[in-house]
Amino acid sequence: MTKDVSPQSRRDFIRAATASAGAAAALFGGLGVSPALAAEAAAAAGRSEKPLKAAFSNAGLQATWCAQGKQAAEYWGKLFNVEVTWFDGQLDAVKQRAAIDNMASQKWDFVAIQAFGIGTLTQPVQKMIDAGTPVIDMDTLIAPLEKINVHAFIAPNNEFMGAAVTQALVAKLGGKGKVIMTQGALGHTGAQGRARGFESVIKANPGIEVLDTQPADWDVTKTARLWETYLTKYPQIDAAFFHNDDMALAAYQVMKARGRTNILIGGVDAMPPAISAVADGRMFATVRNPSCRIHGGAIIAGVAAVTSGEKTGEGIPKNIVADGPVVTKDNAAGMQWMQDHFLI
Repeated sequence: MTKDVSPQSRRDFIRAATASAGAAAALFGGLGVSPALAAEAAAAAGRSEKPLKAAFSNAGLQATWCAQGKQAAEYWGKLFNVEVTWFDGQLDAVKQRAAIDNMASQKWDFVAIQAFGIGTLTQPVQKMIDAGTPVIDMDTLIAPLEKINVHAFIAPNNEFMGAAVTQALVAKLGGKGKVIMTQGALGHTGAQGRARGFESVIKANPGIEVLDTQPADWDVTKTARLWETYLTKYPQIDAAFFHNDDMALAAYQVMKARGRTNILIGGVDAMPPAISAVADGRMFATVRNPSCRIHGGAIIAGVAAVTSGEKTGEGIPKNIVADGPVVTKDNAAGMQWMQDHFLI
């Protein structure tokens, strides 16, 4: 049983909670939420009076974005009376598949999953859907939405993020220069979108030469190896776009060791270490991929599905876009303040 919350008020809250940059900044400060607002949100969206059990998995807790998402899911879980059990993907498709097979062998009120790669988890996820368990897909597609009936898909506009950071780099270069893109895992639909965004900007700027686009699979060790090679091979690199901040900062350490800190660096996620790096000039730009709203939104959507029986496309939108702002030195101080004064 839940408190009397109308479907309309819940829909309005979910839309606000996952809105694009401007509204999101007002509601969540781009990074997190205040305790008072969080409590009000739980009341508005319909906190479960009965304890619920949810299973979560994301690509791998080695990644800062995934670790922050876990923290957010557990925080929102406490607000909404949900016990969250974690199944770590370990940045490995085979290991995550084993974890999700284990998840599918148990009973949950709802589950939320960020797949390491598209199509890698379809069978166990379909098993849970067939058993009547609402599945919330986070950040990257488990499978194309027309092929698997997830309850909702909550993700940023990855193509926008890739294009926005690439455009910031290209503008700083004056439309001319040599750049490298270091991709995430190629089977990750988020990485695919970021690459499309990068390529769209490059296509519009013929003065930019792309030197390399190899993937590093979100792995900081692999990133460092790639960049050791690049810095030896290419005497001129003007800018680099990385599909997440962890890889960007790992490459910066290699650049620093080699005396090549004149390379403009762009990342994705706007995690706390990256915001600090933008503020002090080690990175040029990043863009907020709102892990807190994506993981917290999965809690809200799951609770609504279970306690109120809200159907996909009615109470809960099938595809929920959660975007965030580009961060440069001009606004990094404000983002740092939000980071320091808001929870997760």
